[in-house]
Amino acid sequence: MKTLNLSEQTLSQIFYGIDLQVKRNLERVLAAFRQFRVGSHHFSGVSGYGHGDLGRQTLDQVFAAVMQAEAAAVRVQFVSGTHAIACALFGVLRPGDELLAVAGAPYDTMEEVIGLRETGQGSLKEFGIRYRQLELTPTGTVDWAALTTAIHPDTRMVLIQRSCGYSWRPSLTIAEIEKIVALVKQQNPDTVCFVDNCYGEFIEDREPTAVGADLMAGSLIKNPGGTIATTGGYVAGRAKLVEAATCRLTAPGIGSSGGATLNQNRLFFQGLFLAPQMVGEAMKGNYLIASTFHHLGYAVNPPIDAPQRDVIQAVRLGAPEKLVAFCKAVQRHSPVDSYVEPVPAGMPGYESELVMAGGTFIDGSTSELSADGPLREPYIVYCQGGTHWSHVAIALEAAVNAIGPAQ
Repeated sequence: MKTLNLSEQTLSQIFYGIDLQVKRNLERVLAAFRQFRVGSHHFSGVSGYGHGDLGRQTLDQVFAAVMQAEAAAVRVQFVSGTHAIACALFGVLRPGDELLAVAGAPYDTMEEVIGLRETGQGSLKEFGIRYRQLELTPTGTVDWAALTTAIHPDTRMVLIQRSCGYSWRPSLTIAEIEKIVALVKQQNPDTVCFVDNCYGEFIEDREPTAVGADLMAGSLIKNPGGTIATTGGYVAGRAKLVEAATCRLTAPGIGSSGGATLNQNRLFFQGLFLAPQMVGEAMKGNYLIASTFHHLGYAVNPPIDAPQRDVIQAVRLGAPEKLVAFCKAVQRHSPVDSYVEPVPAGMPGYESELVMAGGTFIDGSTSELSADGPLREPYIVYCQGGTHWSHVAIALEAAVNAIGPAQ
């Protein structure tokens, strides 16, 4: 297709810049592997309680160094990024505390954790933890003026969602997260700055914990698992806060010392090694998607002249049938379940029905190529991941043929 080919030709310089970023991040990973003398003996795991697992302990140290944090806990027992985030919130917050979201409404799956919808499942609200959020400006950016006076005496934690999620706003850069942390700490140094880091790892050469964030969490079937981690998540940051999060994952008194690794250590180490490259390929795919659909008349976020801030590329399709057709095209060009046709359906944790293309080797993996979106106006498709940009190009050509140019 002419539009797609033109996009590939014009993106060569951008792709080269991404390759240089991959190299810098890979150097950081290799330095951590050397520092903690990773060897094949770290790949075996301990069964049962998981006590004394040398591989898990070393992985935590390596991961902390890569994430530029004081400590980290990488665990197969985290079932998702939402689970890791919830453990961090429940581990740190106590009745009477306030949680303040500073980048608008949180991701859909966090609404029930906080208590914004549904009851009776042990949300933060049911435990007497109050919630408040700063709305974004009309242009979708953080309201910096409001943030300068937003911290109250009982604001125990600030929630910083790095990725746009299912919203049409710019995802946050590391520089913006650094600015948020500085403004919060000026008002109350004891307020914990917590970052939902999902989709953001290895996009830049620093992570939020390198610029003052106290704690962050994410999923291993997103960026840091390198497309081969079979499940799991992580928390990283100040050692005391990481331990508090793991005490919610396991139990007080056990914390980070428990949790069998179920023979996953090798995949976690290897996935971390592969992660910078996989993120780079996803970023290339995103630029290709943005350029192609921009020239077809669709609104895209981020726009084609903006740097990538996470591994999500959104396209505003404007019609439900186009959203479904896009996802069907991606599914047909997936390596797994290509014969399956995505249909809108409800999913646990989401308010709206979703349509999702995800023919991935790891179920639900968004570090492999996937596309999805809630069936609500303005019918935006969110594309994530991609193990190599050429696969994105193949699926993208099919999607363009399926929906055509904007009307």
